Amino acid sequence: MGGPRGYSSYHGKGPKWKILLAVLLVLVILGALAVIRLQKYVVYDDSDRPRLDLPQFSKDQPEGSGSTPVDEPGDASFTIEEPEQRSVQAAALPVGPMTDWKAVWAAVSPGGAYNAAVYTVKAADGLVYIDAQAAPPSSVRTVEGSAAALGDMLKDEGVYAVAKIDCFRDPVASSADLAGRGLKNTGGYVFYDGNNERWLDPAKEGARQYLVDLATACAAAGFDEILLTDVSYPTVGKLNKIDYGPAATGLPDSLRQGINAFLTEMKAALAEYDVKLSILLPPELFASTGALAAEGTAAVSGQSLEDIAPLMDRVYVSASGDGTELDSLRTRLAVVSKDTELVPVLAQPGAPEDGVSYLIAP
Repeated sequence: MGGPRGYSSYHGKGPKWKILLAVLLVLVILGALAVIRLQKYVVYDDSDRPRLDLPQFSKDQPEGSGSTPVDEPGDASFTIEEPEQRSVQAAALPVGPMTDWKAVWAAVSPGGAYNAAVYTVKAADGLVYIDAQAAPPSSVRTVEGSAAALGDMLKDEGVYAVAKIDCFRDPVASSADLAGRGLKNTGGYVFYDGNNERWLDPAKEGARQYLVDLATACAAAGFDEILLTDVSYPTVGKLNKIDYGPAATGLPDSLRQGINAFLTEMKAALAEYDVKLSILLPPELFASTGALAAEGTAAVSGQSLEDIAPLMDRVYVSASGDGTELDSLRTRLAVVSKDTELVPVLAQPGAPEDGVSYLIAP
C-alpha cells in the first residue's frame, strides 16, 4: 500500500553512476592520504628537483649525495629565547651641528671604545640641532651637511644612537611663546630662576606638546633611545614668585602630578616606535623616602623616583663610578622598579663593570 503522496517507503536500487561516484570519491581520499604520508620522504637534489626517498631504499644512497630531506613536523625542537638586553657604553658627542660623522665619532670613541653615541637634539640653552618643524625658527641651528651626517650616524648598525633632549629649561621657546609655553612669575612676566635661566611651564599643554613632537621626530628618524633631562620645575631662585597656575593650590603634590602627566604623554606618543625612553635624574632624588620628599629638591622640582622610574626603560644619574655608590643607587632604584636599568654618568672613561651600561659625559 502506498504511503503519502510524494513519498515512498521503498527506493529500490540506485543507478550505477552513483556507485562509480562513491568509488571515485574513496580513491581520491586514499590518494590524498598517501600524498600526505609520503611528504616526509620527499628529498631534493642539488638542482632542487624533488624525488621520493623511501626508507627501504635510503640505506643505499651514497653519503654526501646532496639530497636534503624535508623535516617531519614535530621532529625538530625549537628554543625561543628572549632578546638579550644590550648594555650601552655611551659617549656624549660635542654639542652642535656636525658635518662629518665619522671624524667626530673617531675622535670621541678612538678604536671603537664605545658602542653608543649621545647626540644633543635640544640643549639647555634652547637651541635645537635638527631641522624640526615644531621648534621656533630662532632656535634651530643646522648647517649644510649636518642632515647627511646625522643620517650617517643613524644608519651605522654598529652604533646605538641616543637623542638627548633638555626639556623644560629653555630660554628660547619660553620667550617665543610666553602665554602658551613659558613659565611666568606672579606679576605675569617671564620667570628667571637663581641662575638667570628661563623655563617652559610643565603645566601648559603647548610646552609639553613641543617636547613630545621633538621626541617623536627623533624616534621616526631612527634614534634608538630618547634621553630626557631637565624634566622638572626650577629648583633655585625666588621660587615663591613662580606662577604655578591652578597647581599652586595643591603644592607640592600637584607639581609631581604635572611631571608624571608629561612623562605619561611622552611614553604614549613613543609607543608606536621601537625606541627606549630614559631620563636623567639628580642623585639626591635617590636618597628621598616615601612618595615625595617632604623637603629638598624633590618637593619643588615635582620629581619623584617612585613615580618616574616605572615609566622609564633607563634612569641615568651622575655617579663617581665607585662600586659602593653604584650598588646603593641600584638598590634604591630596584625598590621602586625592577625593570628599569640604572646608567651611571661618569666624567672619566672606563666602565664601572664589564657589560654594564654607562655614559661618559665630561
